[in-house]
Amino acid sequence: MQTIQKPVPSAKQLAYQDMEFGLFLHFGLRTFYEGYADFDERPMSPADFNPVNLDCEQWIRTAKEAGMQYAVLTAKHHDGFSNWPSKYSSFSVEASPWKDGKGDVIREYVDACRKYDVKPGLYYSPYDGSANFYTQDAKAYDDYFVNQITELLGNYGEIDILWFDGCGSEGHTYDWNRIIGEIRRLQPGILIFNMGDPDFRWIGNEDGVASTPTWNVVDSTDFSILTDEKEKLGAQMWLPAECDVQLRYNRISWFYSDEDEHMVKSVDELMGLYYLSVGRGTNLLLNIGPNREGLLPSKDTQHLTQFGEEIRRRFQRPIATLSACTQEGSKWTYKAQESHLVDHIIIQEDLTRGENVLQFKVSVITSKSHGLITVHEGRNIGHKAIIRIPAIKAAGVVVEITESDGEPIIRELSVHYSGE
Repeated sequence: MQTIQKPVPSAKQLAYQDMEFGLFLHFGLRTFYEGYADFDERPMSPADFNPVNLDCEQWIRTAKEAGMQYAVLTAKHHDGFSNWPSKYSSFSVEASPWKDGKGDVIREYVDACRKYDVKPGLYYSPYDGSANFYTQDAKAYDDYFVNQITELLGNYGEIDILWFDGCGSEGHTYDWNRIIGEIRRLQPGILIFNMGDPDFRWIGNEDGVASTPTWNVVDSTDFSILTDEKEKLGAQMWLPAECDVQLRYNRISWFYSDEDEHMVKSVDELMGLYYLSVGRGTNLLLNIGPNREGLLPSKDTQHLTQFGEEIRRRFQRPIATLSACTQEGSKWTYKAQESHLVDHIIIQEDLTRGENVLQFKVSVITSKSHGLITVHEGRNIGHKAIIRIPAIKAAGVVVEITESDGEPIIRELSVHYSGE
C-alpha cells in the first residue's frame, strides 16, 4: 500500500510567509498616459517616459517604515515597455529622454531595496502587447521571454520574487520547461508567483481579501482576472496565497492617475484588508502607482505610513505570549495575574511539517465567575490567525485544537488589547 505524503513547505516558502506584507509598484510608460487602461490598444511612445525626480529610495524607505518586508516592481507590464535597457527590445527606457536614454529603473529600485533591507521582487508580464510575434511565432516569443528574463535575473544580483501575471496569457502556451529551467539556473532561491512552477499563488481576486478557510495546500490555481478557468497542478502542492489590492480604487488601471486621489483607501479600510488577508494566513501586497515625477504621491504615502503605525499600535505590544501559556495535550491556557481587557488573540501554527490544524476554538475565562466562554470557532490556523473579538474583561484565554491531521504545534500565541 502506497503512503501519500502530505505536502510540506520549503524553507523559502516559510520565509515568504513570514514576510506577510509587501509593496506593489506599478510604474512604467503607462504612468505618463492619463486614462489609459491596462490593456489599452492606443499607441504609446517611449519619448513620453521622463520621471525627472525618480526616487526609488523614497518608495522603499516608505515601505520599510510601514513595516513592509518585500516589494514587487513592474519590470515589464502587458504593454511590453521594459523598465531597463533591454538588448532585446527597442521599446524600453533606452529609447526615452530620461537620463538621455542611459537610465535603468530596475537598477535604482534593486539598489534601494538593498539599502533598506527590503526583499526585491520583479513583476514580468508573460503577455507582451508590443511583440507582434507573440501570437505568430511561439518559439520566437519564448526566445524573447528567456532572453529578457536572463537579463533581469543575471544582471541585478539576488532577486527574491519573480511575479508572473497571467492576464493576457489566456489560451497561450509557453515553453515552461525551458523558461523555468533558465530561471532556476540563474536564481535557485527565487520565489515564483502563480505560473510555470509556482512557489506561491494568487488569491483569485483583486480586492485584497481571503476567504475562510484559506488552506496552504491546493491542486489548482487561479491565474487571471479575465477568466474563471483554473490552472490544474496535477497534484496537491503547498502554495501559500497572496492578496493583491490597490491603495486607490481604480477600475481601469493599477498605474498612477491624476483622477483618483479621492479613492485612496482610509486607514480603517486598510486595517479591514489586513484582517482579511494577513489575519487569514495569507500575504498582503498593497499597490501604489508612483507618479510622473517618479515619486509615491503624498496622500498615498501618508495613508500607508498611518496604516503601518496602526498595525504596530494594535499588535506590537502583546499582553501575553506563548511563553506565558501552559500546554496540556492540544490545549494551551493563559491565566492572567489580574483580569484585564482582551480584544485580539493571534495564533500561528508551526507549518514546518505541514498544516495539521483542521478545527480549533478560542475561549476566555471570565473575570468574575471564571467560567469558560467560547468566543471563536475556526478551521485552519495556518501561518497566522488574527481573532478579533468585542472587548471583554478576562482572567485568561484558552486555545484548543479540536481536530487535526497529525500533531498540532503552535508556533506563537499572543493576547492583545488594542482599545479600538
